[in-house]
Amino acid sequence: MSQADANQELTTTLHLGLRSTVDATETSALSHFLAAATEEEKIAISAINEGNGDRAMVFIHRGPAKGSRFLITQEGATLGRSPESAIFLDDVTVSRSHAVIAPHGTAFELKDMGSLNGTYLNNENVSQVDLKTGDEIQIGKFHMLFIGARGKNDSQQGEK
Repeated sequence: MSQADANQELTTTLHLGLRSTVDATETSALSHFLAAATEEEKIAISAINEGNGDRAMVFIHRGPAKGSRFLITQEGATLGRSPESAIFLDDVTVSRSHAVIAPHGTAFELKDMGSLNGTYLNNENVSQVDLKTGDEIQIGKFHMLFIGARGKNDSQQGEK
């Protein structure tokens, strides 16, 4: 067998220990993303950062659909392989109803909905956690950055 290419996206749960993130910290991951962001993306991020915390945004920064961005409102958003999901992640590594991002107090919360392959936040498997700006969410081959209002829940993270 030949060795797998280090840049190749892995699709099975057998390889989750080999997953990589952009950098070791959430701030670095966001800085790396911002350095490569288009002017349009920077404007969208600024609008969320300067907001009152009633909405957030998720950017797919690695994997299929790279560059896609999704607004998260007070109604929340479902993530999954079902075409009815607010954030449609079209890959067999994603469950039909994989996860939900919803308002939780003054923050937004990520909750796994019993998915087969799990939901990861900053390279750790989580079931339910409050999100903060710069967090990297991984569902299957999709790596997403969470962007919230500046100062909203940036210094604290909920239970994993």
